[in-house]
Amino acid sequence: MHALPAASSPAVHARWRRIAPTLLLALGGTATAWLLSRVDPNAPGNLLPPCPLHALTGLYCPGCGSTRALHALLQGDVPGALAMNPLLVVALPVLAAMALNAAGWQPAGAQRLWRALGRPLPWLVVLLGYAVLRNLPWAPFGWLAPG
Repeated sequence: MHALPAASSPAVHARWRRIAPTLLLALGGTATAWLLSRVDPNAPGNLLPPCPLHALTGLYCPGCGSTRALHALLQGDVPGALAMNPLLVVALPVLAAMALNAAGWQPAGAQRLWRALGRPLPWLVVLLGYAVLRNLPWAPFGWLAPG
């Protein structure tokens, strides 16, 4: 018969330290999804704050439209979400996989993928390039702006 580890054992503490960030992320994501399913960010006077960069400069950051895109996804409106922030919609499955990887889910054969996704330079290039392109006023870049 195997005894369960004591609640204060180092193994239990190590396990909690590893999974606590994932649990907090899941709790935060659930709370955000609940809020966005009940509050329409497109409605005038809603309680959600606007993008501070756009409010100050009129420029779209890579995250502009993310709140409205997530709201649209929660309503099942994929085209509406893509109209608000296509990069977020495309990146959500990748970000979810990265969160699972950080929590310890590491399927065999995916090490090269995790190494590639873990490199910050490509993410920086994509985000900065997206920020520049979505602020260009001519076609085809205008469709990258929220709306």
